[in-house]
Amino acid sequence: MTPAVDPQFRVAGTPRLGDVFVRHLTLKDFRSYESADLEFSSGVSTFVGLNGQGKTNIVEAVGYLASLSSHRVAQDAPLVRAGAEQAIVRGAVVRDGREQQIELEINPGRANRARLGRSPVTRPRDVLGTLRTVLFAPEDLALVKGDPGERRRFLDDLLVARQPRWAGARSDYDKILKQRNALLKTARSAPDRAAALATLPVWDSHLASVGANLVYARLRLLRDLQPYLQLAYDEVSAGQSEARTSYKSSLYAELADQLAAGEVPELVDLEAGFAKSFEQQHRAEVERGQTLVGPHRDDVVLQLGPLPAKGYASHGESWSFALALRIAAFQLLRHDVGTDPVLVLDDVFAELDAGRRRRLALMVADCEQVLITAAVDDDVPGSLAGNQFQVTLGEVAPS
Repeated sequence: MTPAVDPQFRVAGTPRLGDVFVRHLTLKDFRSYESADLEFSSGVSTFVGLNGQGKTNIVEAVGYLASLSSHRVAQDAPLVRAGAEQAIVRGAVVRDGREQQIELEINPGRANRARLGRSPVTRPRDVLGTLRTVLFAPEDLALVKGDPGERRRFLDDLLVARQPRWAGARSDYDKILKQRNALLKTARSAPDRAAALATLPVWDSHLASVGANLVYARLRLLRDLQPYLQLAYDEVSAGQSEARTSYKSSLYAELADQLAAGEVPELVDLEAGFAKSFEQQHRAEVERGQTLVGPHRDDVVLQLGPLPAKGYASHGESWSFALALRIAAFQLLRHDVGTDPVLVLDDVFAELDAGRRRRLALMVADCEQVLITAAVDDDVPGSLAGNQFQVTLGEVAPS
C-alpha cells in the first residue's frame, strides 16, 4: 500500500522510535587523515574549508559506516591513505540514548573486517542497518544526466538502507551473473556449443529466481517512493512540474510495457518472464558472450511532465530532480524505520540558486542530524546555524 504523505512530509501518526545520530567518529589512515577524533551532536554540524582540505573525507567516512561504500569511488583502495596498508573507520552511534560502536577495517586486496560493539561480525554487511545515511552531493547530478548504472545504484542502495537483507541478494545476483557470463563466453568459442551450454538451464533458473526478487523489490520501492518524490520536487522547485519515475526493464516487450506502466506482477510471473526472455535472447547472448536480461540491464526513467528529464530538463530542473530523489529517500526511510537517517549535504548549497537554498534549508530543519560541508560560511543559509568546524589540510577544529 502506498503511504499517505502529509504536506509537511512527516507522515501523520508515524511514531518516532527514538533519536539516532553519530556522536563520535574516529579515523585512522582514511583518505588524507593519518588520525582524527571528532565529536558530534544531534542537529546541524557544518564543516567549512577550501577544496582539497579534507572536509568531504569526513562525511564520506560517515557514509561508509552506513553503507560500506563511498559516494565518490567504486573501489576501496583510494580510501586508504597513501603509504598505509589499511584504514579504520570507527563511529559511535546513539539510538534512544544508548550508544553502539561500529568499526570497519578497510583492507584493499584482502577481505574487509567489521566489529559491532566489541564483537567481530561474520561479514561486514552484518553491520548494515545500525546507521542509515542519505547523502546529497554534486555527483548526484548524474542521477538525472548520467548512465543507467547511476540510477540502478540509487535504487539498490535505498533498498539496502530500507531492508539490509537486500545486500545479500545483490551479492548473490552478482555472483550468479558472473558465473553465467563466464559460461556464455566459453560457449561462444567452444567447438561443441551444445556441450558447453549443458549447465546453462541451471544458471538460468538461479538468475531468474534472484533477479525476479530484485526486480520485484525495485518496483515496490519505486511505487512507495513516488508520493514523496512529487512532494519533494514541488518543495524544491516551487511546484513547477510533475516529477515521476517509471521502470525500464530488459525483460520481453509485453512484460516490460506492464512494468513501465507501474504494474507490480507476482514473483512467479516475473520468474516466468525471465525464462521467456532468456529463450528469446538465447542466440544473441551466446553470440555476445554476456547476459542481456536482468536487473543489471534495467533503468529508471525520470520524467518531468510528459518528457524524460534526461536530455530535456534544464540545469536547474536537473538539480531539483536529483535533490528531490534524495529528500524522497530520506522521507521514505523516516516513515518506514521510524527514525531519521543522518542527512549529509556535501558541498551542495554552492550549486543551488538562492531560492532552492532557502527551500532546502526549510525542508531539512527538523532532521535529527545534518552534516554539511561548504567552502565558505556564506554558502550555508543562516537558518541552519549549528556547530561549525574549520577544516584546514586535514586538521579539524571547532570554529
